[in-house]
Amino acid sequence: MTKKSEQDLAQEILELVGGKSNISEIVSCMTRLRLTIKDNSLVNIDALKKVAGVLGVVQSETLQIVLGPGKVTKVAQIMANLADINLTTEDGNSDLAEVKKQAQENKAAQKAKHDKPLQRGLHHIANVFVPLLPGIIAAGLVNGITNVIDYQTGSAFANDWWYMAIKTIGWGLFAFLPVFVGMYAAKEFKGSPILGGIGGIFCLSLGLPTFPLASLAISMPFTNKPYVTGVGGLLTALFMGIFIALTERWIRTWMPNIFDTFFTPILTLIFCCLISVVFLQPVGNWLTNIIYVVLDFLYTKLSWIGGYLLSSTFLGLVSVGLHQALTPIHVMLNDPTGPTHGINYLLPILTMAGGGQVGAGLALYFKSKNKRFKKLVMSSIPVAILGVGEPLMYAVTLPLGRSFITACLGAGFGGIAASLFHLGTVSQGVSGIFGLLIIQPGQQLQFVIAMLIAYLGGFICTWFFGVDQNRINELFPE
Repeated sequence: MTKKSEQDLAQEILELVGGKSNISEIVSCMTRLRLTIKDNSLVNIDALKKVAGVLGVVQSETLQIVLGPGKVTKVAQIMANLADINLTTEDGNSDLAEVKKQAQENKAAQKAKHDKPLQRGLHHIANVFVPLLPGIIAAGLVNGITNVIDYQTGSAFANDWWYMAIKTIGWGLFAFLPVFVGMYAAKEFKGSPILGGIGGIFCLSLGLPTFPLASLAISMPFTNKPYVTGVGGLLTALFMGIFIALTERWIRTWMPNIFDTFFTPILTLIFCCLISVVFLQPVGNWLTNIIYVVLDFLYTKLSWIGGYLLSSTFLGLVSVGLHQALTPIHVMLNDPTGPTHGINYLLPILTMAGGGQVGAGLALYFKSKNKRFKKLVMSSIPVAILGVGEPLMYAVTLPLGRSFITACLGAGFGGIAASLFHLGTVSQGVSGIFGLLIIQPGQQLQFVIAMLIAYLGGFICTWFFGVDQNRINELFPE
């Protein structure tokens, strides 16, 4: 192609995307011209696809016009000059940068597609627990390690101040976790965090003799039974924090400014606490019991079948944003005062889902003949092994469709192994091979075996059923 033809190509593309006034940014990457369009209705997609020299057109957050290596740089610079816009150039030698960029765009498109009230609500709930994760991870690890030390040594350090000080870290976080959940729930829903924290006090399970409601002489309305401290646990604390925030915001809408500082907090707390101990706590307790019953059914009654179902369907939940509902459940399972005594048997099974993606990625790499695609896949596999699976999932398997399904089906076999090995974690926050850091002491070898089975399952399923070369060439033209 001559220099003049490149000029003509740039001019034709500029006209078909609505002219220079319809472009706000021009980015040149390894093979694609990425345009940020102001008004998509002015773009003639069908005509763009027919332009000689255009290898493909992808509509995402940006309009991506595939021109091929070398040519894209020249055409992009000419277009930037014509549109009087500064050209942004991505690192064309960084395959990982491209796959991350593609993953971000596909993830954003997937999120927009499934951006429903349910997903938005679950996102808010997940945001309540995200700030708590550093403490939960640290406290969970402390509990797991000290439990092993106590068992192996016969509590030999029980009278050493430094050891008991460390144990207090694990005990203290989970003992007062409802208070923290109430605070962050109120904050997330734009209320006063301290008021939410006060609501969380009703969910403490400390058995303090000075707790006013704990008196056996008190009978609760409707049931005529004594109040049970801590009933409902973390779910009730979450509900109370949200309820307090919404009530506080409502009261502020009609409370005169002169009285706001004095009366809004006390009216909010009195009203919300009376409603909560009578209605919200029983509801939270009921939901908590339902969650444990369902998990027990999947894990105990269905055994390896439950492990397969959980592992093979998890990334499907991730793809539509419903996985955020599991965030408070993981916190509940790592609570030492809960039915699982702080051991999370769900997380290792779900971790195998990422292993299936790695296996699928390896199958795609070795079977595909598309050199550009192979580079992108191989760039995303190492980080997926370490537990960062978004580049591989959103840039490779999910857009291909069939490969994503076979990866999930293959991951289920790792879930079977995790279930049969009764793998459990003492904390959360990491995935992939880094799961070795939080797995129960003594189960590291079984965890590696389960992960290798997930790799193998994803590889075999994808090798035989998940490679569509035509689809690969369509999405990743060389």
